[in-house]
Amino acid sequence: MSPPSSQSSPRRTTIRTAAAIALTLGCAHLAQADEPGHAHWAYRGPHDAAHWAEVDPDFKGCKTGHQQSPIDIRHAVQADLPPLEWDYRASPATVLNNGHTLQVNLSQAGALLLDGERFELQQFHFHTPSEERVNGRSHPLEAHLVHRNASGELAVLAVFIDQGAANTGLQAVFDHLPAKAGETQTLTSPLQVSDWLPTSRRYYRYRGSLTTPPCSEGVRWQVLQQPITASAQQIRAFQRLYPFNARPIQPLHGRKVEAN
Repeated sequence: MSPPSSQSSPRRTTIRTAAAIALTLGCAHLAQADEPGHAHWAYRGPHDAAHWAEVDPDFKGCKTGHQQSPIDIRHAVQADLPPLEWDYRASPATVLNNGHTLQVNLSQAGALLLDGERFELQQFHFHTPSEERVNGRSHPLEAHLVHRNASGELAVLAVFIDQGAANTGLQAVFDHLPAKAGETQTLTSPLQVSDWLPTSRRYYRYRGSLTTPPCSEGVRWQVLQQPITASAQQIRAFQRLYPFNARPIQPLHGRKVEAN
């Protein structure tokens, strides 16, 4: 996004500054979307995904972009993809209710290694139902692990979550879900992300975007093929706060989706 011109109104400057900061952090969620001066967008109603581009000029990519996420993964091309490597570490964690999802902010939590580059893990958050699909199938929940490299480029590791056995690695998060937008809760113990990732590292890969405004493109997507599980109680704990927060499937526009 370009910086606001000197002719911008204070309200427009506030909106663009907030969006720029959010994108730099690897997530376009505004902490309190309904606060005066913030561009309001939603998943339902008059400001839903079909109208994001109308909410603010900086969101036009949500309509005009040709590498948008999420997608329905079909006919993935089998490829000799490099093995997924990550070096995650136990990290202090704060759960933020940002008005659109529950986001777990981390500090010095390690990195995902892609093509020889380190993408530092910034945060992860949840969507229900899953935003990505495989052959039309969705899952009750999906976690997006958002990473950033030294150049500011973003990479997402997406993890499907099915209903099943309770997820002990995520229990501390589900025990600390702030109920109101703008509220935070700090976990009492460090969180180790690798404790709840699936055992298989097979994945799909494609180029996409943020799934929230401003829908910025150039995001490297890795979607793990093996789901993890969470109990019905854990899934309901999230869905009580956010019954639906998934962007619709976006056109592929000829993009290649690879799998190993």
